[in-house]
Amino acid sequence: MSETKNRLAVLDGTVLKLIAMVCMVFDHVGDNFFPDQIWMRVIGRIAMPIFAFCAAEGFSHTHDRGKYLKRLSLFALISEIPFDLVTAGKVLEFSHQNIMFSFLWAFLCLTLFERISKDASGGKRFLGMMILVAGALLSIFLGLDYNMLAVGLIFIYYLMRGRMLFVRNVLGMAYHLLLRNVGVYLFGLLGFLPVFFYNGKKGRGLKWLFYCFYPGHLLLIWLIRTLIR
Repeated sequence: MSETKNRLAVLDGTVLKLIAMVCMVFDHVGDNFFPDQIWMRVIGRIAMPIFAFCAAEGFSHTHDRGKYLKRLSLFALISEIPFDLVTAGKVLEFSHQNIMFSFLWAFLCLTLFERISKDASGGKRFLGMMILVAGALLSIFLGLDYNMLAVGLIFIYYLMRGRMLFVRNVLGMAYHLLLRNVGVYLFGLLGFLPVFFYNGKKGRGLKWLFYCFYPGHLLLIWLIRTLIR
C-alpha cells in the first residue's frame, strides 16, 4: 500500500475497518431499536467512506483478484438473508441488495475497466471510463445499498490511487457532498477524517472477522428484535 510521510498518519487498514464496523453497529442498532436517537445514525454515516476507501485499497493490492471476487461473492450471498430479514422482514427481498453486493459490483466494473484500458490508447481508456460511469448509474437500478455513493467512491479512490491521500480524500468528499448533502447524510463527511490519518499499512488483516461480522451482526440484530417484539 502507498506510503505517506505525514507524521500524524497513525491508522492502518485494520484500525480503519474497526472504526467503520463500530460506526456501522451504532447505525444499525439505532435504526432498529432507538429510531429517535439521531446521534446514532450520525455516527453510522461515518462508516461508508471508510469502507469504500478500504475496499479500493484491497482491490488495488490483492495478489489474487479471482479469489478476492469469489470470496466477496460468497459473503454477499450469505449476507443477503440476514440483510433482508432486518430491512424488509422477509427471508429474501430483491429490490434492495446488501452492501457487499455494492462492493462486488464495483470490483467487477473495475476488473472490466482494467482489461479494456490496460494499454495506453485514448479510445480504450475513454471506453473504460464510460464503463465505470455506466456501472455507477446501474447500481441504482440494481438496488444496491448506497448505490452510486459506495460504487462511485470506490472508483474515485481506485482511479486516484497514485495521488496524494489528501487529494484522493478531497475528491471523495466533493463527490459525497454532491450526492448526500441533506439531513443526517451530510454527516457522512466525517467519515473521511479517519482516512486522512491512514499510514499506508495493511495492519493485522483480520480478514475473516470483517467478512463474517457483517452478516453475523445483522442476524443478531434480527434475532434480538424478534425476541423482544
